[in-house]
Amino acid sequence: MITLVNLRAYWRFFVVIRRFSPLIVAYWRDRKRFLLFGGGRDVDAETQRERAAVLLDILLTLGPTFIKLGQILSTRPDILPPAYIDVLEGLQDDVPPAPWEESKVVLEDEFGPVDETFDDFDRDPISGASLGQVYTARYEGNDVAVKVRRPGIESLVEADLRTIRWSIPIVRRFIGSGRAFSLENLADEFAKTIREEMDYKREREMLEEIRGNFEGNDRIRIPTAYEEVSGPRVLTMQYIPGVKINRIDELDEAGFDRNAIAETLQEVYLQMIIDDGVFHADPHPGNLAVDDDGAVIFYDFGMSGRVDPFIQEKIVEFYVAVARQDIDSILDTLIDMGTLSPEADREVMGNVMELAIADASGEDIEQYQVNQIIEQVESTIYEFPLRLPPNLALVLRVATVVEGVCVTLDPEFDFISTATEYLRDEGYYEQTARDLAEDAGRQVQRTTEALFTVPPKADDFLERANRGDLHVDVTIEDDSNVLDKLAMRIAYSVLLAVGVLSATILYSFADAWRLAGIVLLLAVPLAIALYRSFRKKRGLRTTPQFTRQGMKQRRDD
Repeated sequence: MITLVNLRAYWRFFVVIRRFSPLIVAYWRDRKRFLLFGGGRDVDAETQRERAAVLLDILLTLGPTFIKLGQILSTRPDILPPAYIDVLEGLQDDVPPAPWEESKVVLEDEFGPVDETFDDFDRDPISGASLGQVYTARYEGNDVAVKVRRPGIESLVEADLRTIRWSIPIVRRFIGSGRAFSLENLADEFAKTIREEMDYKREREMLEEIRGNFEGNDRIRIPTAYEEVSGPRVLTMQYIPGVKINRIDELDEAGFDRNAIAETLQEVYLQMIIDDGVFHADPHPGNLAVDDDGAVIFYDFGMSGRVDPFIQEKIVEFYVAVARQDIDSILDTLIDMGTLSPEADREVMGNVMELAIADASGEDIEQYQVNQIIEQVESTIYEFPLRLPPNLALVLRVATVVEGVCVTLDPEFDFISTATEYLRDEGYYEQTARDLAEDAGRQVQRTTEALFTVPPKADDFLERANRGDLHVDVTIEDDSNVLDKLAMRIAYSVLLAVGVLSATILYSFADAWRLAGIVLLLAVPLAIALYRSFRKKRGLRTTPQFTRQGMKQRRDD
């Protein structure tokens, strides 16, 4: 069924393909130097940075949805190489504010006339983003901040989400099979995240829940929401002015202890993630400030997340293992979380962790920065069988951003010491030790039981074999990747059909024969690829294992 959203998605698909065509051709040539034949080619770090800059410009041009996609990609080193991550990390919502008349329509649809709902309303926004913008106003005698969703953004986002989903089979052609899972994971994560961020009712509920978790804590301030003038498209909150957390000179002039502010920020996020399981997920300096009493102010809860108890437990184990420099425990924790494949080379990954800790520690092993560890491990994720579950990717991003803010406040800030002290104060250190002891005890028990149960089971096995009553199930592995090839052929066929159908519609109903010709021309590579998939057998491509020299080279680059 052809709907308005589908038609818009078709058009956006062609716009996206046209914008990405230079990168598509470049990536295709990396696999086939002359597009249809020839060997592959190596891509150096400088070329990757140039392509990342092109990608950044494309995302900014395509608008709000793709800006948000770039921000998510900047947190996924399991999908993009380090050079791309470095470039996309600086991606911000660089979108001009919507005219007041458009925001006024949204406000009046929700609450009626603006001047009757609010005591006063400043028509000039104080901040703008890709999905919404914020105004200041007066409500019942109180200063408030009013966040208004951009008009018409819903249909654009839904069309773009379909476009992204349709593009995945094409993108998968240029990534290794080890990252295919992460790509599908990313698409699902992104669709969920951006829909949640557009739902201001959810944001209000998350804000109130987090605010309740810190009730009575005078070291932080979270705005109060006004439910009666809030809804799915509008969120009215208490307006709390303060000094932006990265304005060091102003903080010093006010006489604030920057180290204490950094400790507060770090401990607050540890509580959110480890204790509460719900956290503010966008801690960049624009969303953090300091009030006159030195309390940390939190703004904008549009990006927020939850952590299930299992991941909470594993994060604690990871922190404890890092503090103890227990490499085996670090790797075991990563495997338990689903981040590291059990088939990964433990020796190689152990070398990575050892080198990361050694490089970061210096002479005093306690004086290292977690951000350095994370960054160096992230540089290997693209090359190893690692993947990041959605919530864990968000937690990783939060951890690195928070650590960066803390170091900006105090260059000597020791993340590990603060985290270790917090874990000890909350009893996590002792609990982890007890859990390890209990696990060891259970293992001894299972081993002892096995000594007595295995021989009888062996006798039973031999007896059944002698009676001819033994059945063996055999699993045959698909070494030729027949299913993968079939899936790829189906994807090519669907995309080719979409292209032909779209060209037919454009020619028959819109009389746009030139555009129809362009669409057919874009479909030619798909037809060629589909034809070649039936004729050519592909060998396996391998990625060289990580080496210490390789890590050093990446850091030097």
